[in-house]
Amino acid sequence: MLRLIHSDPIDLPEGCQWVGRPAETSELAAWLKPWQQPGFTSDLLVLLAGTRTAERQGISAAGATTSSRRLTALADAELLLRGPEARRRWALPPLPAGVSPALLSRVAVECLRLNPRLVALGLPHEPDFPHLRLESISQGPAACLSGGQAMAPSRVERLWSQGEQLGRGLRRPLVLAECVPGGTTTALAVLTALGLQVGELVSGSARQPPQALKQQLVEAGLRQAQLPPDPSARAVLAAVGDPFQAVAAGLLCGAAEADQPVLLGGGSQMVAVLTLALSALPLLLRQRLSQRVLIGTTAWLAEESVVPPVGSMFSRLVALAGDRCAVPLAAMASGVRFSRSRHQQLRDFERGYVKEGVGAGALLLLAQLQGFSTDQLQQSCDRAMDRLLNAPVGSGA
Repeated sequence: MLRLIHSDPIDLPEGCQWVGRPAETSELAAWLKPWQQPGFTSDLLVLLAGTRTAERQGISAAGATTSSRRLTALADAELLLRGPEARRRWALPPLPAGVSPALLSRVAVECLRLNPRLVALGLPHEPDFPHLRLESISQGPAACLSGGQAMAPSRVERLWSQGEQLGRGLRRPLVLAECVPGGTTTALAVLTALGLQVGELVSGSARQPPQALKQQLVEAGLRQAQLPPDPSARAVLAAVGDPFQAVAAGLLCGAAEADQPVLLGGGSQMVAVLTLALSALPLLLRQRLSQRVLIGTTAWLAEESVVPPVGSMFSRLVALAGDRCAVPLAAMASGVRFSRSRHQQLRDFERGYVKEGVGAGALLLLAQLQGFSTDQLQQSCDRAMDRLLNAPVGSGA
C-alpha cells in the first residue's frame, strides 16, 4: 500500500510531508539530520540544459512558445542570480498562468544566504552571467529523444565523468537544482528505458500535462534506439536523455564516494537521475547514496493525483524507483502554500500550474528546516512578486 504521508513521529516543519513509502523513524531522522544542523552551510548548484525535445509543440508549459522555451533556462537563472527587481537581458517566457518558480527559489536563497553556482549545458546562447562551462557551446542542445540518438556516447561519457569529479570534490552538503524545458519528457524516457512502468506518473509544468504526446515521443525514441535488455545508464542517456541528466547522475555517483549529503530539488527529473546513478553503482555505494540523498519538492507536485483514488503520482514514482534499485528512497514536500497570497500568479500554483522548477521545492523545504515559517516564506514570495511586477522593462545587456 502506497501513501503520501504516514504517521508523523518526527517533529516536521508546518505542512511538510514525507513522500513515498513509510520508513523507520530512525531512517527518516537520519535523512533530515544534515539539513537541520545549527549554523548550517551548503553549496547550491543549478544545472541549466537544453534538449530539442522541448521544441515539440505542446510538450512543455515552461514557455508558451517554442522560441521562448529556448530562453527559459537563461531567464530563470538570471532571476535566481540577480533578483526580481533587476533589469533583465533575458525576458521571462510567457506562461499560460503562474510565474517562474525561480522567483520562489530566489526568495529561499535570500533567506538562506546561499550563493548559487550555475552550469550551462547545451544552451542555444552563451550566458552573460558567471557560470561553469563543462563543454563548448557548439555542442548545442541534445537532439529530440524521439530519434533514439539524443547525444553521442562520447558526450555522455565526458559529461558523466565531469559530474563525477564535481561529486568527488564535495566537502559539504549540496543542493542540486535544474532548469531543463522538456526535462520531464526525457525523465519519462529514461525511467521507461530502465524498465519502470511510469507512463501516468511523470508530471510536467502544464496544469494538465500532455501525457499522450510524451508517451508517443518516448515510444518512438525507444523503438529507434533498440536498446538491449537491461541497458546501462550511459546507453540510456545516449539514446533518450539530456545533458543535465548525464552530469547529475555522474555527480551523484561521485557524491557517494565523497559520502556527502545531497538535496535534490525537483520531481520526476530528480527521480530519473537518482535512478540512473543508483543503477550504475555497486551495491555498497548504492546503499550509501540512498542514505545520503533526500529529494525535496513542492506540495503542489507531491499532491498531484491521477484519477482518484489512485493517489499521489509522485509518491508512487518514488516508491517504484526505490523498488527498481532495491534501496529505500526519501522525498519530502515543502509546506509552503499560496492560497492566501495577494497575487493571482502565486495562487495559480494552487490550481495546478507550474508546480515546481529551479529547485523551488527543495529550497523552500530547506528554509523551513532552517527555521523559517510558512507565513514568512509566503509573505516573502508576495513581496518578491511585487518587486518583479515593478521591475524596469528592457534589456540590461
